[in-house]
Amino acid sequence: MQLRYNYRVYPTPGQQIALARAFGCARVVFNDGLRARLDAREQGLPYTSDAELSRRVITQAKATPERAWLGEVSAVVLQQALADLNAAYRNFFASIRGERQGRKVAPPRFRSRKDNRQAIRFTRNARFKVLDNGRLRLPKIGEVRVRWSRPLPSAPSSVTVIRDAAGRYFAKFVVRTGHGETLPPSDCEVGIDLGLTHFAVLSDGTKVAAPRFLRRAARKLKRLQRALSRKQKGSANRKKAAIKVARAHGRVADTRRDWQHQLSTAIIRDNQAVYVEDLCVAGLARTRLAKSVQDAGWAGFTAMLEYKAQRYGRTFARVDRFFPSTRLCSNCGRINQKMALDIRAWGCPCGSIHDRDVNAAINVLAAGRAESLNDRGAHIRPALVPAARKEAVTHPDAARSQRGVKGISAP
Repeated sequence: MQLRYNYRVYPTPGQQIALARAFGCARVVFNDGLRARLDAREQGLPYTSDAELSRRVITQAKATPERAWLGEVSAVVLQQALADLNAAYRNFFASIRGERQGRKVAPPRFRSRKDNRQAIRFTRNARFKVLDNGRLRLPKIGEVRVRWSRPLPSAPSSVTVIRDAAGRYFAKFVVRTGHGETLPPSDCEVGIDLGLTHFAVLSDGTKVAAPRFLRRAARKLKRLQRALSRKQKGSANRKKAAIKVARAHGRVADTRRDWQHQLSTAIIRDNQAVYVEDLCVAGLARTRLAKSVQDAGWAGFTAMLEYKAQRYGRTFARVDRFFPSTRLCSNCGRINQKMALDIRAWGCPCGSIHDRDVNAAINVLAAGRAESLNDRGAHIRPALVPAARKEAVTHPDAARSQRGVKGISAP
């Protein structure tokens, strides 16, 4: 499988100017290509092909005085900018036709030089190279110093250089991992219930407290945001204050990502199969708990579990979001009435007393096992549920069905 390895890079002031020039050229080519297709659509002309668009906004544009400076950067950077535009259009059309899963994808928009994130991509055609001294050689930029936190597992097929809102530079390498990374088999399987009070509750009773990185940094962020609001718009001091705010937010995101990597790696290493509930994070982010939901980062955590399970030979599955894991008794199978969020423990008429989160994790594990054994994708019939006492009475005046089965007459 293909993975991205992210490293911090430290370009010199001259290299930062060259990178800014490459960012600007890639942005201009992307916007020119988007404008050309929008103009063709408004005039009723056919859709501009990828080859024709590349010839018009790159090859022919370099020969004009207005776009002659496009030749100062690597041609691969410009071609990859158009490749991003073409991919955006393909995703948009696939979303309209219903061929793409998830929410609807909007059409591509124009890129701005004021965007917080600027990026360019080099492929093997650009002949970038990781030198023996640990530096990254990029065409028409130079040898950039890289902080190697871990070695690359294989030769990279492409590298993306990114400048974030805090002014930091990163290099993301796309590499293909080997086949010898499968972990030894394990006899344990686990179901995970994600929440806000406890970030994750496992089916074995383990509870992982929510770290709440954003809440812990709220005081500092509030102070920096106030200092930013006092600065005059367009001034140099306001730009410096904005960078301080972006760095504080970046530190929170990095800390959360590192903690989630450690937790997801430990879960994948100790369990052969992992089952989680498919939460609608986008919907929960529109409620009064939006800040806490965004601070938890459930979507990023489940994505880590999914790709690490595929990488190390584990089983990962998502349970339907409408599955009543909280109200279902893990002992008798009875589905009870809805309960408020402040109810953390409840009792079933069968006599079982359940911890709300642990019971949900046990039900997620059972539902995940049932779906994993159902290789044909058929609907799983729920287990038998004992009827309530008032419902277990046969009424003498109840209507009897007159339908019969083939070969057997109805009584």
